[in-house]
Amino acid sequence: MSENMVKIRIGTIKEVVAISQKVPEFGRPHGTEVYEQRLKDKMNLIAIAEMQNQLVGFKVGYDKFNNKSFYTWMGGVIPQFRKSGVAKALAQFQEGFAKANGFVSIVLKTRNKHKNMLCFAISSGFDIIEIEEKPDVSENRILLRKKLNIQQ
Repeated sequence: MSENMVKIRIGTIKEVVAISQKVPEFGRPHGTEVYEQRLKDKMNLIAIAEMQNQLVGFKVGYDKFNNKSFYTWMGGVIPQFRKSGVAKALAQFQEGFAKANGFVSIVLKTRNKHKNMLCFAISSGFDIIEIEEKPDVSENRILLRKKLNIQQ
């Protein structure tokens, strides 16, 4: 395996918290307790991306709605490792997990100000299904869904 290849594996909340502190878009990232509370008693996935023997990104999702849609809740890539396939690898890993566990779609929510996330989601096959307007348009919440092609 090449030094520059992305490796995706199951990780821990502690690793997610450490990586999230290096993602500037989060401002004040969630601590361990928030992750533990959200994921408790729910089917979930904590995916960690490594490159060059460093933790470089993560994706956390869980069964939020109990309707066969997997909610991709939090994710991020450390800036210097962006544009190197990390987000795509994490998304593919999560999609494989969702399919393998019987989910028929993946749902995510982002904010209008996160243009890179919006573009990534749309280019990855997500459709905008709802917009929650806020007084500051940059804070509008945008709900997206990607239907999964499940092989029976």
